[in-house]
Amino acid sequence: MLNDLKSLPDDPSELKGLVTLLATELKNRDLKIADLKHQLAGHNRHRFGSKSESLDQLQLSLENEEIAVAAVETDTPEPEASEPKKKPKRKPLPEHLERNEQVLTPGDNCAECGGELKTLGEDITEELEYVPGRFVVNKIIRPRMACSCCEAVLQAPLPSRPIERGRPGPGLLAHVLVSKFADHLPLYRQSQIYQRDGIDLDRSTLADWVGKSTALLEPLADAIGKHVRQGQALFADDTPVKLLAPGTKRTKTARVWAYVRDERPWNGQAPPGAWYQFTIDRKGEHPVRHLSNYNGWVHADGYAGFNGLFGEDRASEVACMAHTRRKFVDVQQSQGAAIAEEAVLRIAKLYGIEKEARGRSPEERVVIRQKKAKPIFDDLETWLHAQLPKISGKSPLAKAIRYALARMRKTRPYLENGFLELENNTCERALKPVAIGRKNWMFAGSERGGKAMAIAFTLIETAKLNGVDPQAWLTWVLAQIADHKITRIDELLPWRYAQV
Repeated sequence: MLNDLKSLPDDPSELKGLVTLLATELKNRDLKIADLKHQLAGHNRHRFGSKSESLDQLQLSLENEEIAVAAVETDTPEPEASEPKKKPKRKPLPEHLERNEQVLTPGDNCAECGGELKTLGEDITEELEYVPGRFVVNKIIRPRMACSCCEAVLQAPLPSRPIERGRPGPGLLAHVLVSKFADHLPLYRQSQIYQRDGIDLDRSTLADWVGKSTALLEPLADAIGKHVRQGQALFADDTPVKLLAPGTKRTKTARVWAYVRDERPWNGQAPPGAWYQFTIDRKGEHPVRHLSNYNGWVHADGYAGFNGLFGEDRASEVACMAHTRRKFVDVQQSQGAAIAEEAVLRIAKLYGIEKEARGRSPEERVVIRQKKAKPIFDDLETWLHAQLPKISGKSPLAKAIRYALARMRKTRPYLENGFLELENNTCERALKPVAIGRKNWMFAGSERGGKAMAIAFTLIETAKLNGVDPQAWLTWVLAQIADHKITRIDELLPWRYAQV
């Protein structure tokens, strides 16, 4: 079209038509430039300056696969082998480590006849334990006693341990779990750290421990999930993680879903909890399955996969104002649009009122919101409707306005229900550890490995929400869960530990 300007027509009507076409082309170019600038600004915010740490891909691949294998082996009973299984060769524990001796004796008298017992010998089992800041060895001594009357031989049984025939104590297992899923240290790095203390713990050994520990702790994670789904309102969101695709030497995109119950902003008495689930894709059937039979309120973003949750006799939706605000922030930062900036300022007033309502009862929050927030909310909606005809319908700003108007109708319930929130940032905060972790361990080795990861995140993040040290709590849990009745699993929840 611009080449046509070299020979302009003399006829006024033709010239007018040419100008009209030129104006249309320039408008389309401006829209395209604005859209590209908007996309570039978004990519820069997410990618500029980020540096992927150079990690050993093979080590990470093996680590995640071995966790999955260990978890499966825990679920499946071992068949009776025709040939005795070869026992792995273990190096003796270093002599320089502190030894805490515990002597377990069957008593002084024979349980069979009451005769006096005499010592024949003893069995010594060494258990490697971790006390924050140092390793120690728990030396469990079990004398074998013989009755002087009936010659019966007695010995105290070995106490239950998290991993039968395993060497790690509950404190060490808790430390490995917290280091990987709270401090985001891949197992091969932990192995290198332990090596500096003279402890030879191979990465594959640590992977086996993680898999078996999470399988043992799965009922506790399920109990947390049940508690989360009992709330009248919860927060839901998901984030991508990479999953190894067997045989392709590549990864595909899987998902970690988070469901959070947190009633502290309105002084609810129920303890907060975060429940994580892992799936190999993002199909909407997954959140529907996770929250089947749930009929409370769900804070969620605009992802269509959540739509299957909502409807008559099902859950009710609450949209997130933070997502709406983010659309305008993106436009304002990429284009400096005055309308976008004004929208951000108006939304900020709603957040200011929420600060005043935080910590109040649901009834008080409704009064505050109806008096102060509702007029601002209504005016914002009216103002956005008025701005839309003034701008190009294909511009990023118009897309942001249409998104806001569509979501504000579903955000409005928070004005009338004091136990609801203006945004879904509670769940986004719960997913932040996953986002940080995947930059370190990079991917899940298999679906079972992803499930182990979800169990660990459920336990650790719920403990943190309740102000409980996850390592101290998991040490306490792992020391007794093997013998704990499944019908009383609620006694091991982190808020119960806080009361001990």
